[in-house]
Amino acid sequence: MDKNTILAIVLSVIVISVGLTIQTTFFAPDPATTAAAPTNIADTDQSASNILQTGEAPVSYALSGQAWDSGLPGSFVQTGTASSTRRFTYETEVFIVEFDPTGAGITSLRLKNHLDQNEPVEMIFNDGSYPPAFSLYAGDDTSNPIDAEFNYAIKQDRVEFSQTFGVLGADGELTDEEFTLIKTYRFGASDYLFEISVEFKNSQNKAIPLNYNGFAYTLAFEPQLGPEFHEAPDNKYTYRRFYIGQDGKKSTPKLKNGVYETGEYITWAAIAGKYFSVIGIPDATRYNVSISEQKSDSIPLESRIYFSRPAYKTAVGKDVFRFYVGPQLKQNMVIYNDASQNGFGLSDLHLEKALDSSSWLGWLEAILKWLLQFFYSLIPNYGVAIILLTILIKVILQPFSKKSMESTSKMQALNPQMEELKAKYKDNPTKLNQEMSELYKREKINPLGGCLPMLFQFPIFIALYGLLNKHFELRGAMFIPGWITDLSLPESIINFAPLSLPVIGSNIRLLPILYGASMILSFKISQAGNQQGGMSGKFMMYGMPIMFFFILYNAPSGLLLYWMVMNFISIGQQVFVNKRRLKKASQVPEVTTKPQTKKKKK
Repeated sequence: MDKNTILAIVLSVIVISVGLTIQTTFFAPDPATTAAAPTNIADTDQSASNILQTGEAPVSYALSGQAWDSGLPGSFVQTGTASSTRRFTYETEVFIVEFDPTGAGITSLRLKNHLDQNEPVEMIFNDGSYPPAFSLYAGDDTSNPIDAEFNYAIKQDRVEFSQTFGVLGADGELTDEEFTLIKTYRFGASDYLFEISVEFKNSQNKAIPLNYNGFAYTLAFEPQLGPEFHEAPDNKYTYRRFYIGQDGKKSTPKLKNGVYETGEYITWAAIAGKYFSVIGIPDATRYNVSISEQKSDSIPLESRIYFSRPAYKTAVGKDVFRFYVGPQLKQNMVIYNDASQNGFGLSDLHLEKALDSSSWLGWLEAILKWLLQFFYSLIPNYGVAIILLTILIKVILQPFSKKSMESTSKMQALNPQMEELKAKYKDNPTKLNQEMSELYKREKINPLGGCLPMLFQFPIFIALYGLLNKHFELRGAMFIPGWITDLSLPESIINFAPLSLPVIGSNIRLLPILYGASMILSFKISQAGNQQGGMSGKFMMYGMPIMFFFILYNAPSGLLLYWMVMNFISIGQQVFVNKRRLKKASQVPEVTTKPQTKKKKK
């Protein structure tokens, strides 16, 4: 293989690699009108008739901090009683929610219509060592959650928690001032969005006694958006990303030492995973918003959103937050742009702007997605649909592939002449380049002819990468039972956990092996008849497949299926081209010359 051909192929690999890197790093992947209906209630520890029982002894609990009116160390003490401390569940058409009266938070939020190992997928990744999601903190101190025991009542589409707190004086004794905290969750029947209202009522006509560093309380989503994962996201095939909506635009906040904080008004703050998102939407109050990301010994990565409320200046205050916790599907988000299509009468929220961005080839990705769905409608198996889409793309790209193969074959046919020129002008590079150029011109060959047609294919490759890496419908889609059971995840034929090896982890995967083998076979066939060897030829034949084997080892099986099928089709195409070339060569008649005899003069 000559230097120009190697340069062409290396250039192709570089462009592919750069394109995939840009795609995965900077862009990583979309109603019914119903009123909120009464929901089913399932109490895991008690009957519904016991929910509102009272009379238990007061719980000795203090909100540590600084008294609102003295500047001296002090605390608030829970003075009301709690009906129960046992957790209970609440269901809608889309949610199964587990509440904890201790702190009035959510310990589990599962999606009925989306499964993870045949069970509703969990949207809160918490191993039990962290406070529940949507907990409250006093002021802006997020180290000690308010874990008082709350009374609760279920009122159709609402779950209401309440508790009364007394104010301790500088002497540590209770004063005659009390305030009530009411925290209410409101759900729609089929909405992936719900409301959390936080209301304070002071017993006296003066400002609510909550002021720590200028803040009354902090509402938190923590510690991580589900579903559960066991290794820190690699930002390619599994990830958690932060987005901020502000002034109608989406931006990616830059974290400094794992923290981003802003006192400016924002429309929403989001944690986006590959398939699911949590989006916090505050009301018109100007909250201090902070997000944090850090690694942990308990779970691989923590991603949090905090809304800190400025101190109240009135005796009564109520704030309303909305949270979307659900799939990254446009059809589930755009309903909040039209009040008639959601259970809350909300409009113009434009939650779809919080979707994980498509690449700059989003329009092409949408076309390919439509084609994939079309093939799935014919044969309801996404693995088969991917294969059919691959064949269609190969047919469409046939003119480019043919041009590339023809150019490569012509370059190979010139190898003997090129070797002669290299030997003849080995001490004169300038003359060698001139003679090479003349040879290309005389034979009407573009040295990059085998590469340039491939450049036209890259947009499709990049768009397909984006589609197959994050297409929501591939999540949980089975191709071959017992082997490729989820096209959105890497497959595995052998698992040897808890032993873990570098790069490959605890799994032996067959698809990357087949993919690497198909690359080697493709190079061998494309170089048939080419006698050039050396390090460059060996690298192209073995180095690149090995490199891509490790790069794509943990890629989703749907993506690897596409690449592997594309390789095997190319192999078949190249075999056909090679046979046809040999057949033509064998049909060229031999030119023989007969000796001429002089006629004798009579």
